Amino acid sequence: MSRDENKWLFVGDFLGRVGIIGYFAYGASEKLAIIAGAIHHWDQQTSDHKELWLLSQIAILMFLVLVVVTTIFRLKPIKSADGIEPRISALGGTFLLGLLALAPPAAPLPPALTSFALVLVIVGFGLSTYVLHWLGRSFSIMAEARRLVTGGPYRIVRHPLYLTEEIAIIGVILLNFSPLALLIGAAHWALQLRRMRNEERVLTAAFPDYGDYAATTPRVIPSMRAA
Repeated sequence: MSRDENKWLFVGDFLGRVGIIGYFAYGASEKLAIIAGAIHHWDQQTSDHKELWLLSQIAILMFLVLVVVTTIFRLKPIKSADGIEPRISALGGTFLLGLLALAPPAAPLPPALTSFALVLVIVGFGLSTYVLHWLGRSFSIMAEARRLVTGGPYRIVRHPLYLTEEIAIIGVILLNFSPLALLIGAAHWALQLRRMRNEERVLTAAFPDYGDYAATTPRVIPSMRAA
C-alpha cells in the first residue's frame, strides 16, 4: 500500500468513525429518553404488550450503545474495498430502513402477531449485541478488514451479525406492515447480500486464512450438519 493510499484509508476511517459515533449516540440518547418516559408514565399505559415493547426498546438501546463503544475503540483498517459501490451498499444496508418512518401508519396487527413481532425484535437485537461483542474492535459499517474473527458465533456462519439483525428487522417490518415496508425490507436484504460479498473480497485479500475459513463455514444460514 502506498503512502497516499494509506493516508486516505485512515482519513476515511476517521470520518466514518466520527459519523457512526455521532449518529448512533444520538439514536441511543433518543431511545433512552423514550424508555425513561415510558417507565415514568408506566401506570398510564394501557397497551397489552407494554412489557414486550419495553424489552424491545431496551434491546435496541443496548445494541446502539455497543455500536458506539466498539466504534470508539475499533482497530485501524488494514484494507478497504475499492470503488463507490461497496460504500453505497454499506450505507444503504445500514440506513435504508429509516424510510419506514415515512411510510403510512400500519394497520393494527392481531395481538398474537404483535407479540411475535416484538419477540423477534428482542431476540434479534439481543443476539446482535452478543455478536457485536464478539466482533469487538473489528466492527465496521464499510467493507474493511481490521482483524479476522472466526470464534464464537463466527464459527457457525461467516456473517452472524447480518443474520441476527435480520431477525430483528423482520419484527420491525411486521410492526410496520405494508406493501412499502415489504419493498423496503426486500431492498435492504439485497443490499446486505451485496455487503457480504464485498466484505468477503476484502477479507480474502487481507487474510490468507480466510479462504479456508470460508470454505468450511456457511455464509449466513447455519448448517444442520454436525460439527
